[in-house]
Amino acid sequence: MRTSLGFFALAVVCLFFSDISISTQEPWVELERMLIGAVTPDFSPFSAIAHALIQTIAFALIGVALSAGVGFLLAQIFHVAAVRIVSAFVRSIHELFWALIFLQMLGLTPLTGILAIAVPYSGIFAKVYAETLEEADTDALKSLPAGVGIITTFLYVRLPDVWVHIVNYTSYRFECGLRSSAVLGFIGMPTLGFHLDSAFNEGNYSDASALLICFYILIITLRLWMRRRLIGFYLLLSPFVIDTGASVNFANVARFFTQDIVPAPLRDGTISGLFEWLSLLINDQVLPGLLATVLLTQIALVATAILALAFFPLISEKFLGRFGRLLGHVFLVVIRSTPEFILAYIFLQLWGPSMLPAIVALSLHNGAIIGHLVGRYSNEIRLRPDHSSGVNLYGYEIVPRLYGQFLAFVFYRWEVIMRETAILGLLGIATLGFYVDNAIADIRLDRAMFLIFVTALLNIAIDSLSRRIRKNLRLNQKVEQT
Repeated sequence: MRTSLGFFALAVVCLFFSDISISTQEPWVELERMLIGAVTPDFSPFSAIAHALIQTIAFALIGVALSAGVGFLLAQIFHVAAVRIVSAFVRSIHELFWALIFLQMLGLTPLTGILAIAVPYSGIFAKVYAETLEEADTDALKSLPAGVGIITTFLYVRLPDVWVHIVNYTSYRFECGLRSSAVLGFIGMPTLGFHLDSAFNEGNYSDASALLICFYILIITLRLWMRRRLIGFYLLLSPFVIDTGASVNFANVARFFTQDIVPAPLRDGTISGLFEWLSLLINDQVLPGLLATVLLTQIALVATAILALAFFPLISEKFLGRFGRLLGHVFLVVIRSTPEFILAYIFLQLWGPSMLPAIVALSLHNGAIIGHLVGRYSNEIRLRPDHSSGVNLYGYEIVPRLYGQFLAFVFYRWEVIMRETAILGLLGIATLGFYVDNAIADIRLDRAMFLIFVTALLNIAIDSLSRRIRKNLRLNQKVEQT
């Protein structure tokens, strides 16, 4: 409880230094237009919607399949320090940042979108698969006869024991891949985000509503159309349905590594100017971006925790009946299935470019995810025969008994919220992503790469701090689907 109150107090302090103003002239008029569009979706351009959804699925499927294979191989050597460091680094950079990097090298090609998903997801898969294998039951190994090979032992003893967990996590990560694929449309990929961006810019909220509804249906029905026996067919078909776009220019790739990302003073042959270059970049961009990123992250983290505690009864058997839980489940699926980038984009149209849209978007998205997990966990709690009901049941019996697990979920999401906070700068919010976007727009890729490197280090530091806090609080329960 002291830790919770400490984080709450820190978030209150951060509020005093944050910009949560509303800069739009008539936000309620825009909200009314959005609500009208939400209840009057326009499905008439169905072919364009279907095309966007197919592109979204194809990019996600190829990216996740590629990263799952690479991650599985890396998991076998995850005990090597270099592998752990590289995996931590690549997964600490958001998919949109990777997309911006590959966009400079490969152009607006399908490979850019696929690698933007595959690279960070490989690091995630490597870590999760390695931890899953480490936690496998080792009793069967004791019964093996002497001389059995390593490969045979792995394929017939270790892998079967964890295969279900690996499949379940990979399925969950594919759902995440669909959200990532959709967001890639905001940088030009022909996925859902591209059409959403156009619809919002033109004020066609009915078109945007239709796109989002179709995306929700896609997520909700995932278990119906993503059958194991069909995965191979989908994988074979995906490369043929992706829009080809431009071809890769390898001269651009070479120039990216040999010139574009080399600090300007080194390109000019003036090593003495490197310190001035770093000093100017740190003072003018890194420090302001770091401050805004940390402020927004800490506020969103606490707001996420508060919303999660409010959301979990919506799907808990301890509080609602079957019909009530169904409505709660639909609500949480809609909120957590909407990428935080899209939520922030919507709120920016309503309130303008301050921290407020980002705080609300991050809190809703992550609060719905944690609320769903905590709600499922609450169903496993066995109540005493003389248990109370209503508010007393919530405050005096359920919450105290699941609070440790709830904190574990929140701290597992801390690093994720930090990554998402940084990337929201692409929408005009003054986090680190804002300065990255400006550097790329000015074709100063050396500055952009340095800022992305700082972002990665910040995410690694937050992840390390989160693990330490969980260890000190003995919150070591494994969380696979956060």
